[in-house]
Amino acid sequence: MFLRRPTKEVGTLPQWRLMWRQFRRHRLAMVGAAILIPVYFVAIFAEFFAPMSSSTANTSMTYAPPQTVRYSGEHGLHVYGYTTERDATTYAQTYTEDPAKVIRVGLFVHGDEYRLLGLIPSDIHLIGPVTKGEPVFLLGSDENGRDLLSRLIHGARVSLSIGLVGVAASFLLGMLIGGISGYFGGGVDNVVQRVIEFLMAIPTLPLWMALSAALPTDWGPLTRYFAITVLLSLIGWTGLARDVRGRFLSLREEDFVTAARLDGVGRLSIIFRHMIPSFASHIIASLSLAIPAMILGETSLSFLGLGLQAPAVSWGVLLEGAQNVRVVANAPWLLAPGVAVVVVVVAMNFFGDGLRDAADPYGSASRARRRKPRWRRARQASTTINPATGR
Repeated sequence: MFLRRPTKEVGTLPQWRLMWRQFRRHRLAMVGAAILIPVYFVAIFAEFFAPMSSSTANTSMTYAPPQTVRYSGEHGLHVYGYTTERDATTYAQTYTEDPAKVIRVGLFVHGDEYRLLGLIPSDIHLIGPVTKGEPVFLLGSDENGRDLLSRLIHGARVSLSIGLVGVAASFLLGMLIGGISGYFGGGVDNVVQRVIEFLMAIPTLPLWMALSAALPTDWGPLTRYFAITVLLSLIGWTGLARDVRGRFLSLREEDFVTAARLDGVGRLSIIFRHMIPSFASHIIASLSLAIPAMILGETSLSFLGLGLQAPAVSWGVLLEGAQNVRVVANAPWLLAPGVAVVVVVVAMNFFGDGLRDAADPYGSASRARRRKPRWRRARQASTTINPATGR
């Protein structure tokens, strides 16, 4: 008779295993992770996944509609070329698919040269035309005849990274200033809170517009990118600082903090080793909500023409070309960056909700209990055995 191998008790599992087990139970969080991981992977290696460079233009194919990828035994993967006509009255250019013009599409094809991660020279693209230079627009083209799919992938790197970098800077400012305000209290807390209240009283969008308009117009795309990141960080730390301050005020009188102080532990050690880990779930929730807010902030500024500007490529810059209602009516595929923003922001909210529940098992258990139907909770209570009576 075989003896079953004893399993490891839940109490002996490391913290990250417990968090992963709880995170997997959150279905929406798993859906968000399944969306975000490929999106960030594609953004990191944008040059490889994009069919062509973001600046490659075909001026004779402006506002070309998306092409459908087909497969046949004779040509393999291919798309049909266009036959263009220009209306004599409105001068509008119309496109008609021509089955006689077959453009072969392949995987791992040679195309525009680039440096992967700025280091490795290459010209291999995941998908693109087999013959370099042939017009292939899987998501259509813009007003300059540039491939929208390629620009969407290149723009993902800027829009998604500006959220991470901006949140990292806001996190450091919010934790530092909020922690100092809540831990020391008194006059320090009074001064810090008045500054926070002044900043929070200013309307966010006009403040963004004013600070963005103050940036020099002759700055390059890279310099303007870092300036927008710092700008969003300087504005976005106040909410986290206020939350951290409230947590510190409630925790500094707790027994474990008093015991650490009597034991001779330094102030910084008490803050970073004892107090901050006790509300890690709240920090995770705040960060997960701040990243989408940063992405939306950059998109809004660029859409209004006050953020990143061409030749920089971001989702907000791409949406700036969709401001004209007439253009959107004739080329609705230009709204694809807006769809990408909505999908990524929703996925981040789902992912952050799952991280919060995983880092706070007691809070997640109470939330799950509240979500249960009343009849299920009553049935569970009626089937509970009283240890005193055995019934």
